[in-house]
Amino acid sequence: MLEISLFLVLVILVALVFDFTNGAHDTANAIATVVSTKVLSPGTAVMMAAVLNLAGALIGTHVAQTVGGGIVHADMIKGCQALTLSGLCGAIVWNLLTWFLGLPSSSSHALIGGLIGATLAYKGPEALNFISIFRKVLMPLFLSPLGGFLAGYAMMLALSWIFCNAHPRRVNRAFRRLQMLSSAFMATSHGTNDAQKTMGIITLALFVGHKIPDMTVPLWVRLACALAMALGTATGGWKIIRTMGHKIFNLEAVHGFSAETSAAGVISLASSFGAPISTTHVISAAILGVGSSKRLSAVRWGIAGRMATAWLLTLPAAGAVAAACFQLLWVVGLVD
Repeated sequence: MLEISLFLVLVILVALVFDFTNGAHDTANAIATVVSTKVLSPGTAVMMAAVLNLAGALIGTHVAQTVGGGIVHADMIKGCQALTLSGLCGAIVWNLLTWFLGLPSSSSHALIGGLIGATLAYKGPEALNFISIFRKVLMPLFLSPLGGFLAGYAMMLALSWIFCNAHPRRVNRAFRRLQMLSSAFMATSHGTNDAQKTMGIITLALFVGHKIPDMTVPLWVRLACALAMALGTATGGWKIIRTMGHKIFNLEAVHGFSAETSAAGVISLASSFGAPISTTHVISAAILGVGSSKRLSAVRWGIAGRMATAWLLTLPAAGAVAAACFQLLWVVGLVD
């Protein structure tokens, strides 16, 4: 029987709360376009996203292994449960703030920033795996939005050329049906990447607490994280849905299909390589790419600028909150 301390139980519960807020915060990733184009009702779209996020979360553990073992040197922080708890607190605070403001920021950036900030507060930079952070975290996190933008732009141009002589009403009717498939693809790919990040954090906490011998993700962790994300998704994220579905670009069904399909392709590719990218960044960039293919003025670049500001602030802001939480735990004597 696996014996788990109360502090470790707290870490696991906070990690699942983060996973829940991640699902609620990032519901818009999968359904903003399908709701804004009125292909599905909000309730139906949310439930579809919840079920497929659950399914996607159970596919593979490559991203979980990167988050658990590719950011910090786990052996150097062994025994310090306060570190993972502080990292999660930093991520949750930033998630809740941007959720309240309706900004589609990155839960991935928040979680990684929180873990880095707490590690710096505990052991300093020598405990960070800088090579892995650069190759498997920073490069994918910054290149994936570019990939989403270019993929959305290229797909929309291709579809415009293919259907240039077709009747607009007939094309729209066809893509309303196809968008249900693209939205399902997006929801599944979201689960394959985002839920695995919390799996990695819990696995790291179990390893640091001497409860598992290596960084292999236990089955119960996979199931718990998948369920927490699905429940969070079911609550919806309506402010962010309005931002992504209406305020960036006036979407039609063909635009929604292009954005979702191109973004889901980029996310699935990243997941296969174990790269914990921001699904929010990718779908947001894909929407910008689709809008830009029509004309640059079709995109509300002011909203895009606010989103970019939130993206840039997320890593340092979550890291600062996490470092402050760690110092607080140190002061009250909860750091080993």
